[in-house]
Amino acid sequence: MTLEFHIRKSSRLKYQIEENLFTLSGDLVIVNFRMARILAEKINRQLKAEGKADKQTSAGQLNALGLMHEIFHFLIRHYEEKVNPGVMARGIDFLRNSIGSESLNRICLAFLNEFPPMDILRGKVSPQNYLSGHTGSKPNHEIILEELILLHLENINPSVFPLEELYSDKDLSSATPYQKLLSGINDFFRNEKTFGNENLPLITFLKKPILSSPHSIEGQLEYIRINWGIYIPRELLEKLLRSKDLILEELKLFLQFGGGKPTPPVPVYEVDEEYLRRLKEKLARGELLSEDESRYYYSEIEKFTEDIDWMPNVVMIAKNIFVWLDQLSKKYGRAITMLDQIPDEELDTLARWHFTALWLIGIWERSSASRKIKQLTGNPEAAASAYSLYDYIIANELGGEDAFQNLKIRAGQRGIKLASDMVPNHTGIYSKWTVEKPEYFLQSDYPPFPGYSFNSPNLSDDSRVEVRIEDKYYSREDAAVVFQRRDAFTGSVKYIYHGNDGTHMPWNDTAQLNLLNPETREALIQTIMHVARKFPIIRFDAAMTLAKKHYQRLWFPQPGTGGDIPSRSDYSMTRQAFDEAMPFEFWREVVDRINTEMPETLLLAEAFWLMEGYFVRTLGMHRVYNSAFMHMLMKEENSKYHELIKNTLEFNPEILKRYVNFMSNPDEETAVNQFGKGDKYFGIAVMMVTLPGLPMFAHGQVEGYSEKYGMEYKRAYYNEYPDDYLVRRHEAEIFPLLKKRYLFSQVKDFEFYEFIDDFGNRN
Repeated sequence: MTLEFHIRKSSRLKYQIEENLFTLSGDLVIVNFRMARILAEKINRQLKAEGKADKQTSAGQLNALGLMHEIFHFLIRHYEEKVNPGVMARGIDFLRNSIGSESLNRICLAFLNEFPPMDILRGKVSPQNYLSGHTGSKPNHEIILEELILLHLENINPSVFPLEELYSDKDLSSATPYQKLLSGINDFFRNEKTFGNENLPLITFLKKPILSSPHSIEGQLEYIRINWGIYIPRELLEKLLRSKDLILEELKLFLQFGGGKPTPPVPVYEVDEEYLRRLKEKLARGELLSEDESRYYYSEIEKFTEDIDWMPNVVMIAKNIFVWLDQLSKKYGRAITMLDQIPDEELDTLARWHFTALWLIGIWERSSASRKIKQLTGNPEAAASAYSLYDYIIANELGGEDAFQNLKIRAGQRGIKLASDMVPNHTGIYSKWTVEKPEYFLQSDYPPFPGYSFNSPNLSDDSRVEVRIEDKYYSREDAAVVFQRRDAFTGSVKYIYHGNDGTHMPWNDTAQLNLLNPETREALIQTIMHVARKFPIIRFDAAMTLAKKHYQRLWFPQPGTGGDIPSRSDYSMTRQAFDEAMPFEFWREVVDRINTEMPETLLLAEAFWLMEGYFVRTLGMHRVYNSAFMHMLMKEENSKYHELIKNTLEFNPEILKRYVNFMSNPDEETAVNQFGKGDKYFGIAVMMVTLPGLPMFAHGQVEGYSEKYGMEYKRAYYNEYPDDYLVRRHEAEIFPLLKKRYLFSQVKDFEFYEFIDDFGNRN
């Protein structure tokens, strides 16, 4: 990705930029994004020391400046070689006649002193001898003229003024007839062959991107992409797209989020059934699909997984396991800390309320590093996060496997199936895999940002490895995208990416898995099979992040689509290259393997970003989150939810049957805080339990608890007691409907009647 541009001698010395970063002609070389970040860090450190922190620059600006310089170089050479041969030689002659040979030489010599090539800087050749020489077959006078044109373009570009110190032409302008040269060269090109679709003089043509977006380097790059793509080789266009990605990444680092969550959009289904039919016929004839045909076919193919007898009638309630045990201890006046100590009375109550599934949140062995981070950052009694896992074994703290089997048998005797999370996109930063299988993770040999430091406490409990998060996490100054893993025996250091969905800060107690590694994919599938042997219902956390389109977007973005996770544009891939590395949807392979080997397992995906229909219709999950139910009805956007149901019924009613409807979940505010305790709550609760799909109740929803339990909670912090009125009303109005869930669960019995008032309005 090498980019180059001239930099003043004084700036080289001031910022102590090493000689090996310059070409023989004196251009500063930016080999990759990492180098741009290192240079930006070096410059900013010096500016901060001078009390000029407000003038700091960014890697994106440096990279874009180098790219613009390279693009302008290419276009000038193209113009000279293909459109107007010999033009630079004639330009030199014109200037000698218009401003005089002495003036031209003064300007060129001043430029060589201000922006010296390496041989001049090292004293191997004098500026005068260099000026009279050649580089290859090209006279150095002509090379310098080209550089002077580019220097002028940089100095009139407001979007890169923060970098002005590096390339300022003020000294050149005050000490020489430089402005006369610029005026003369403009006059010269006005009488030469024009360039481009608008038939403009060369200098006017080169100024177009700057004039189109004077204060936005990103806008200038976009102008070049749209308007100059026919002149620029593919390699430069790809650099341009990646340069925009770097700018977007940096912008995201500084964005502050707020204002609440927007309502999910209403899904719109647009499938060309006739086109799909033709593709199926083509495959049936044994013909190969083109890349575009294949992409469309496999994104729209209908491949539902059929339910087995018990699945449609599941009604699930969630329990954050440590909080539940704490609440049960208070209720029964004795220590209840193990799964086998959960009283039969509690299971009897759930069965009497007609719940058929119990989702146990936080049952696996968690990463001790997560607990340490949370305690070091201010919560001395925090547990590790339920989604930062060490291994998929039942937590010893909960009694381990024996206590779990005891609970499973007792729940099963009451018709209650146990459900568990499976976290497919990451582990804890200290986990069995980060210790024994580091190759399973997305990683780098160096920190992606030069300002990162890793001098904080070692969070590993295994003497074989040391694990450290970035220091500024503890001071809350930064949220690094990687942590450091050091092999204690070999000394090898790797920087592994934290889990990240691109919408918030990186999850600092997690390690992101690399699904482009076939061994990682197979190990994940084997882990899912292991979970399925214990739990008949598996909820996949943040499943949409492993769908191909989003996995590439987040971790290996196509050039021009990056920016979601800082530094991942360094690893951009074309769609073709990504498809070769990950040819099939991971989730489709999981579903097919489970359906073949363990068909009694219900697979439930937490998926957003308009992926709901895709997850059940094409990827074959049994159920998928329907967050629109909660968001739209909480905000009383009833017409939107009406539209959602209508669109889904018209496209494919089977999708509606596979929704998981809920009024709260562990990531959201509690049901009582969103819907209250009155008729609004109970009206929506009735909808939830009578619509097709899977109704899911949150921890504490029936009792009316208002506390939102963090995934690191070991106990409830609010001293709350069940609201007897709310419980009784559930028992009178909601739970009898659960008993007859079979009447409502299937979409074939679902009719959607429009309510039309006296004025003809639909409601």
